[in-house]
Amino acid sequence: MDAPLDLAALRQDYVAHGLRRADLDPDPFKQFATWFGEAAAAQIPDVNAMALATAGADGAPAVRIVLLKGISEHGFVFYTNYGSEKGRHLEENPRAALNLFWEPLERQIRIDGRVEKTSREESEEYFHSRPIGSQLGAWASRQSEVIASRAALEAQLARATEQYGSGVVPLPPHWGGYIVVPRTIEFWQGRANRLHDRFRYARQADGSWLIERLSP
Repeated sequence: MDAPLDLAALRQDYVAHGLRRADLDPDPFKQFATWFGEAAAAQIPDVNAMALATAGADGAPAVRIVLLKGISEHGFVFYTNYGSEKGRHLEENPRAALNLFWEPLERQIRIDGRVEKTSREESEEYFHSRPIGSQLGAWASRQSEVIASRAALEAQLARATEQYGSGVVPLPPHWGGYIVVPRTIEFWQGRANRLHDRFRYARQADGSWLIERLSP
């Protein structure tokens, strides 16, 4: 048997950047756009991948990776099957947390807030921008449900292809977007000695944002 990995010895120090209050845009969405643009310019793979944490009515949390597919002054958009585990959670408890981590830049962004569905028009526009295989897959997959085998899944795809593959694939009624409307957005910059720079934007009652430095 191989020797166990010494997890306690794994360390990564962060020395690339600092973050000052003066560096921050007063608008967290503009600050997000700046950091996202820098991450994209650094050619970080799957730059829009983010962890999505939800909890159902029983309070048990679940987390998974989804893709950020839209940003506006209202919030952060992703798409999924409404019947999936996350869809069921959000029906019971419309709150979520997001985390994006860009290791080459030693940065992460944490977001939490309430969740709303996007309009069907928005969902349809995005749905038809996807590759045809992904559109058919949305009809074939009953996301998060137990299935008998891979063959059963491929049979469902074959049926969807036969039904819709020769024309425009309609948007499934069980598929669409969510928008996370942020209550807080935190920008984290790694620093040496674990004394990281953390700034949190908190939405105020009048819609303005309070910016506070947090202890690491």
